[in-house]
Amino acid sequence: MDRNETFFKHILEGNTNKGEFITLGSAMLDGKTVTNAFVNVPLKTMNRHGLIAGATGTGKTKTLQVLAENLSEKGIPVLLMDIKGDLSGLAQPSPGHAKIDERHAQIGLPFNPKAFPVEILTLSEQHGVRLRATISEFGPVLISRILDVTETQAGIISVIFKYCDDNKLPLLDLKDFKKILQYATDEGREEFEDAYGRISTASTGAILRKIVEIEQQGGDLFFGEKSFEVDDLLRVDENGRGYINIIRLTDIQDKPKLFSTFMLSLLAEIYATFPEQGDSGRPELILFIDEAHLIFNEASKALLNQIESIVKLIRSKGVGLYFVTQNPTDVPEAVLSQLGLKVQHALRAFTAKDRKAIKLAAQNYPDTEYYDTASILTSLGTGEALVSALDEKGRPTPLAATMMRAPMSRMDILTDNELEALLSDSKLVKKYNDEIDRESAYELLNKKIEEAEADELKEKAQKEKEALKKAESKKSTRRSSSRINPIVKVLTSATFIRSVFGILSKAMSSSKKS
Repeated sequence: MDRNETFFKHILEGNTNKGEFITLGSAMLDGKTVTNAFVNVPLKTMNRHGLIAGATGTGKTKTLQVLAENLSEKGIPVLLMDIKGDLSGLAQPSPGHAKIDERHAQIGLPFNPKAFPVEILTLSEQHGVRLRATISEFGPVLISRILDVTETQAGIISVIFKYCDDNKLPLLDLKDFKKILQYATDEGREEFEDAYGRISTASTGAILRKIVEIEQQGGDLFFGEKSFEVDDLLRVDENGRGYINIIRLTDIQDKPKLFSTFMLSLLAEIYATFPEQGDSGRPELILFIDEAHLIFNEASKALLNQIESIVKLIRSKGVGLYFVTQNPTDVPEAVLSQLGLKVQHALRAFTAKDRKAIKLAAQNYPDTEYYDTASILTSLGTGEALVSALDEKGRPTPLAATMMRAPMSRMDILTDNELEALLSDSKLVKKYNDEIDRESAYELLNKKIEEAEADELKEKAQKEKEALKKAESKKSTRRSSSRINPIVKVLTSATFIRSVFGILSKAMSSSKKS
């Protein structure tokens, strides 16, 4: 048996599965594609996470597209985080091309252009299904991690949440959160001190500044109602194909806090609500995070810790996380060690640092007698990749330089008219895009403050009225005590006295004459 036959048998044995699988392409040897030497990924191990890496322009996004299409076709929903904005074409079939036909002839697979069920989601003011969550749903622990506050400030946030729970004040959006923080050190200071102890105005001021930072990055659009229900990510269409949910994040690169907030919310909600799946043989949901280096470079320590924890635990819920980035070293080692599928497109060695990174990347793959891994990483062409997956028993499959299959959908974005038509047919747009601002902590606290002020004014007015009445009563008493009796007044008047003296004088004169 010659080397080509041995290689073919090696690849075939390592990629034979009893259950369902996805075919990524066909293995290559000495720079040539070996037809029908299919490189497969079993569905059973796709909840063991993965990595798609490679330099710009080497085909990472097309590999992501191929995986999303094939998962959808198997009835598995997908969530894509589209930072570059070039994945909406999944909703339209590929127009085809002679080079695609040539590629698939080499691989040994037929090429069938298809469109897939797509939902466009958004965190910002872009068109799409609005993603929202309430402050209460995050809870004090996640909010504290997002805001990256001190231990003391985290304690104050916990007290704020406790007060709102005790007083039935819904915390829905950022204005609710800001209002209750202001209330705790102003109008409601005495109430808080009596129930929970003194709250420092310096600490609440620091928390408010952190909230403003989130607000300036679009957090006021994210926090609120109606909350997005993660179960809506699990929909399948009438043909049994899983929906491909695409989050448009083209304007998110300069808003790391908002993205961190969303990531923590989404992962925590999925982990909290999805049931334990056990050994079902297929995942429930696959998440692809494109341009993942932007996340890890900009993420807070809280987000990194959360992702590391989620990566380790969430696979038991049947959820797989796939990071798409330029270099494997962009992903923290604690996360990288948990990734089962690795699709490595070409890396470019322009500097000494690049060459060192390539050597490190080569060490992430199984040893093989057929390739010099470090060398082949720099010689792969566009649409070619080194692939290593986990077989159905969790063992690494043979390392294969692979000619990747082409996407069945359009490798371009939707036109404005196509996007508008897609959104007008969306049931989720109708469900989530009406903004709700029901009575919550902001309105209730304002009402409480107004009532307190009204009561205070009423009490003040009553006191002033009583004081005035009392003053008038005293004045009246003084007037009464100084008033002269009318009879006395007549008897003591000068006119009366002169009359009396006149009469007396006349009487005395008469008596002398007689």
